[in-house]
Amino acid sequence: MDITTLVNMTSRAWSLKILALLHQGVPGRQAPLLAAAHASRTSFVASLNHLIDLNLMERNPGHGHPLRPEFRLTAEGHKFAPYASEIVQAAEQSDDRLIVIQKTWTVPVLAATKEPRRFSEVKSTLPMVNDRALSQSLDLLQKNDWLRREVDTVCRPPRPIYQAQNAGLNISKIVDSMPLRG
Repeated sequence: MDITTLVNMTSRAWSLKILALLHQGVPGRQAPLLAAAHASRTSFVASLNHLIDLNLMERNPGHGHPLRPEFRLTAEGHKFAPYASEIVQAAEQSDDRLIVIQKTWTVPVLAATKEPRRFSEVKSTLPMVNDRALSQSLDLLQKNDWLRREVDTVCRPPRPIYQAQNAGLNISKIVDSMPLRG
């Protein structure tokens, strides 16, 4: 999967969770989805609209009340929803750390660190991330034990090397198996 698509899909906090819930059969109305996600209404609606803009979801024509519409996955959404469900399950198996994958750069950073990488290599894989956001994401993932940081002392100056581990490695493998969009 191309990294831009992955960044777009994960740039809203509840996007992966909404796709996963629809894949698991939760009714496509806002109230059941909101209740199942345990999200705030504002961020949930922003994620829902974002998925519609990405053409992964749509309003179900002819179903639902105008004030209480029903949503469904598009053909494109059906391709990615199983992977979103696997990512959410992998995160939930890791001591209920679902909040970690809600961060914008978590999943793309894990995808970039499937193999050991230096900071500059991760940065070149994710050209749209700034240094501060990447550094914060690496720290968060390291604190949650989803990323291992080792210092390579052979080269001068010594450089940290990052690699996904535990739930982070599982998520990285799931992302690696996702189809290309289009």
